[in-house]
Amino acid sequence: MTTALLAALSDPALLAAAGRSKAWPFEEAKKIVARIEKRKDKSRPVIFETGYGPSGLPHIGTFGEVARTTMVRTAFRVLTEDKVPTRLLCFSDDMDGMRKVPDNVPNPDVLRANLGKALTNVPNPFDNEHPSFGHNNNAKLRSFLDTFGFDYEFLSATEEYKKGTFDVMLLKMLEKYDEVMAIMLPTLREERRKTYAPFLPVHPKTDVVMQVPIEERHLDKGTIVWTDPDTGERFETPVTGGHAKCQWKPDWALRWAALGVDYEMSGKDHIDNVKTSSKICKVLGGTPPDGFNYELFLDENGEKISKSKGNGLTIDEWLTYASPDSLALYMFQKPKTAKKLFFDVIPRAVDEYFAFLDKYPEMDADAKLNNPVWHIHSGQPPVSPMPVSFTMLLNLVSASHAHDKAALWAYIGRHTPGVSPETHTKLDELCGYALAYYQDRVKPFKVFRAPDAEERQALARLRDVLAALPETSTAEDIQDAVLAVGRAFPRFQDAAKKGPDGGPGVSLEWFATLYQVLLGQEKGPRFGSFVALYGLRETVAMIEAALAGTLGQE
Repeated sequence: MTTALLAALSDPALLAAAGRSKAWPFEEAKKIVARIEKRKDKSRPVIFETGYGPSGLPHIGTFGEVARTTMVRTAFRVLTEDKVPTRLLCFSDDMDGMRKVPDNVPNPDVLRANLGKALTNVPNPFDNEHPSFGHNNNAKLRSFLDTFGFDYEFLSATEEYKKGTFDVMLLKMLEKYDEVMAIMLPTLREERRKTYAPFLPVHPKTDVVMQVPIEERHLDKGTIVWTDPDTGERFETPVTGGHAKCQWKPDWALRWAALGVDYEMSGKDHIDNVKTSSKICKVLGGTPPDGFNYELFLDENGEKISKSKGNGLTIDEWLTYASPDSLALYMFQKPKTAKKLFFDVIPRAVDEYFAFLDKYPEMDADAKLNNPVWHIHSGQPPVSPMPVSFTMLLNLVSASHAHDKAALWAYIGRHTPGVSPETHTKLDELCGYALAYYQDRVKPFKVFRAPDAEERQALARLRDVLAALPETSTAEDIQDAVLAVGRAFPRFQDAAKKGPDGGPGVSLEWFATLYQVLLGQEKGPRFGSFVALYGLRETVAMIEAALAGTLGQE
């Protein structure tokens, strides 16, 4: 048991709150509690599973599925006070035949010559020690999961088929062949029905995973008979021992029944497939797992993310600009709601993560279990105060043209004495992310707008007011001064808002002007807080550069 989980289980208030929690991982975990109460063997481990297709490298969806399943598993362990054993199986479908050559691999001709073979029978195009393409991608998956500290057991389809894990259920599927076909055929196009079979024999001469009709079945021998369409040669193949595998929907059902899977989630696009595989699982005498269908991610235009289109955000890209914790937060929030996944969501996710983390210690037990950081950190979030937001760091980089952490820390140290890279390692990490994000995702798109005549007057007035403020001015003092300048110009007044003297307040146009003219962007931070961090003298110089038309000319 992890230290974090021990801490959660030792808190009576949290244990009591767990039964009341409406957080989605607890709602899912309650379904599993109800499930195991119905079964006879309550000592059997509860099996959580996630699947992975190793025809490509792990991606952001892989992370999301394992992270979300881990959250449900942790909630279940708390609800049951960890008295019921659990396992998380990460299953690799590496016995699937390779259908096409990926675009992003070296030596594609090596792969092209082995199309149709199981991924673990395809030579490795990479210059490393792994014996096959499938083994290489499996190693990437395991390294990927280990990087995030997931607690899981890895299973290879090739190994499990070959060592007989599925043999009993494969023979059962052979026996129930007609029933399985009756479930599958209505889900297929008419042309596909003519050649479909739930078994895919492995060609004994070429190692190709064959998609061919089954001509004969011999229950007494546990074999199927089929014909090679290219040579006309007939073969009799055992369905056991790795000599054949199942088509993917029957394979999913086979796995559920053979491994006793209790919980597996999947994307919304698999709703009908889950229903089909569940029917087959019941035919095999198994009980389909519980789970839920999460929504898919969209790009910035609201279109479904596609690996072939390349219109999404990869996990490597996210981790270039932000921590795994911020990505885990994004996965936690509203899993049944379609969300856009593109670069602009990263800063907000980072700041929301630290905001949740900052609030956590002061929360009561019920609120803690609804706080995403409890689920992200399996019951014991770290203490990591963040005196400067990620968004503010981005604006600081933008205004200061900083190229390294040391330059950023010079501003931070002046603004918040006693804070250093040694005392705030997470902030130091955030500085690195901010530098990378600004350089790649902000700077290329900045457009500094020249101020018009009235804006020039307002900016000149702001320059003079800021120059007159003492260096000890707080962020609130500066913000009040910025608001006062805006209120002095009719163009920037908002009658719907009230100023401190009862007169009109300040419109958003004033702040839009500051962002567009001084920062070269449409949105920005609370301006008083930004000036306090960046510095009064530095802001005055920035305004003078904008008035001179030299701002943004590095």
